[in-house]
Amino acid sequence: MKTKALALAVSVLLTFATHAQLNILCSTDADWCESKTREFSIATGIKVNMVRKATGEVFAQLRAEANNPKTDLWYGGTHDPHLQAANEGLLEPYVSANMKDQAAWSSDLLAKSKNQVTGIYRITLGFGVNRELLAQKKLKMPACWSDLVKPEFKGEVELSNPTTSGTAYTILATMVQLMGEDKGFEYLRTLHKNVNRYTTSGTAQKQSVARGESMIGITFLDEFIPEQFAGAPIETVLPCEGTGYSVGAMSLVKGGRNPQNAKKFFDWALTADAQTIRDQTKVIAIPSNKSAFAPERVRALERAKLIDYDFVRFGASAERRRLIEKWDATVRTAPK
Repeated sequence: MKTKALALAVSVLLTFATHAQLNILCSTDADWCESKTREFSIATGIKVNMVRKATGEVFAQLRAEANNPKTDLWYGGTHDPHLQAANEGLLEPYVSANMKDQAAWSSDLLAKSKNQVTGIYRITLGFGVNRELLAQKKLKMPACWSDLVKPEFKGEVELSNPTTSGTAYTILATMVQLMGEDKGFEYLRTLHKNVNRYTTSGTAQKQSVARGESMIGITFLDEFIPEQFAGAPIETVLPCEGTGYSVGAMSLVKGGRNPQNAKKFFDWALTADAQTIRDQTKVIAIPSNKSAFAPERVRALERAKLIDYDFVRFGASAERRRLIEKWDATVRTAPK
């Protein structure tokens, strides 16, 4: 009798533990990952086990664990790897009741992913410039992509490598869409002459430019904000010709162990309160919820001249692989 009672108690405890926890892989800013999962736990009483990993690492993990997922929800990170995961059947379709409050670009991503990937923020591509280095060399502030290929910026430009960086792939895809494939690759080969190095990660440019190791860094503009808050002499530039962007995404993992709690977080993460950007977060990602508060420095980016980014074409694994291989063969190895 005691054995049966003990077994029942253990069963109840295990059931409670299952319903009271949530496993999240987060691919956005570490501080944001921690603050949002903490806020959700306080609001709901659900324990969140959160691990911060880059998008490529999460995608690889979901692939490896496809038959026995240990993750319930993927929060943040650029949309491309989320779409790849959707294409490979690793995600669970879900349409939150809160989609009615989201921006068009969020709903567009959801529709194009067959309800598997939802946009939660948008980040804008551009470049940061170290004003002190620029002044020392008596150069004019670059305002356009075309300025970056001028001879005076030889050895002054840094960006990441698309074979390892999702950010760099967005740069590559942006040039192809902005200029056409032939002219886009021609531009990248010309830019190559001014590049001092291609980094493994797309987040390295913020520190390189802040420290004066590179005059110009091409990446998502939100990367430079913490350095600006810390006093670095960085000016961010939205290129005059127009630019690309990435949508930070959120997805439910197919076969996750806590699907109901995952949906609760999903719904909560789309609310205005959850997406409100407070100054101390030091980010300039545009929230998907149209009623979420964001500082003017964030709202200013909504006025940026953006390309009509083709999520379906450039999110497809085959197209991504083709463009990266072409870049590796014709740009990275081009003479300087």
